[in-house]
Amino acid sequence: MYFILLFVFSCLSTCHCLVEKDENQDHCDVLKQWLQSSSVSVELSKKGFHREVITTVELKSDVLSDVRVLLVHRWPRGVYIDPYQLASLSDQHDWKILLDSTIDLELPAHKASEFVTYVYPSHIGPTPRSLKVTIPVHGRYHEPSFVGETVTSVDIEAPELLLRTVKCTQLNTLQPHTVVDAPCTVSNSSTCQWVKIQHQQEFSPLSFQFPVGDASLLAPVCGGTLLVTMTCCAALSRYMWKHRII
Repeated sequence: MYFILLFVFSCLSTCHCLVEKDENQDHCDVLKQWLQSSSVSVELSKKGFHREVITTVELKSDVLSDVRVLLVHRWPRGVYIDPYQLASLSDQHDWKILLDSTIDLELPAHKASEFVTYVYPSHIGPTPRSLKVTIPVHGRYHEPSFVGETVTSVDIEAPELLLRTVKCTQLNTLQPHTVVDAPCTVSNSSTCQWVKIQHQQEFSPLSFQFPVGDASLLAPVCGGTLLVTMTCCAALSRYMWKHRII
């Protein structure tokens, strides 16, 4: 009797493992379809020091599934994102953002650091086939040029598109797409494995143009300012002495 029960339990365990393996493979196949059919496009709007980076994600798979989406932006030190502005606009968009470091809004470009943002669409239900994220970005002040340049360029790379589904655990079967670690949610309480889409074509970086000062004018501007200041002080002192104001 003991051997019969042991044989039954062994058969049930084997069947359960096979069912789990088949379900996991099914979810991985769905994720692979999403990876092969998804695309990212980026554009700039507005002018001057205050711009908007608009990212559109097209998820063209015909299979509806609970696939999680994450956009990873790697920003150069020549721009910054205002977390207070994002907080005030949180009710106007359907995504949430996580910054990897504290942003100092006052630093000039040559003293600032690069930073990363993680954007999580906050949709309810099945993942929509089209997502649009608009992030306000601001230019930092740059050092003056000593070679006569009047503008400087800051290049913005296209974001990385990461996908994951909880029920697909065999991520090594999704080549040529690579597996990376990133925060699971915007709360940043844990790290999960995501699959990064390998784009079929290389994206040209978006370019910001910001004005810079002319360092060759430093001496005449300072000298002129000092001369005007001293002249005004002398005229004011003479007027006060003449009219016995003091």
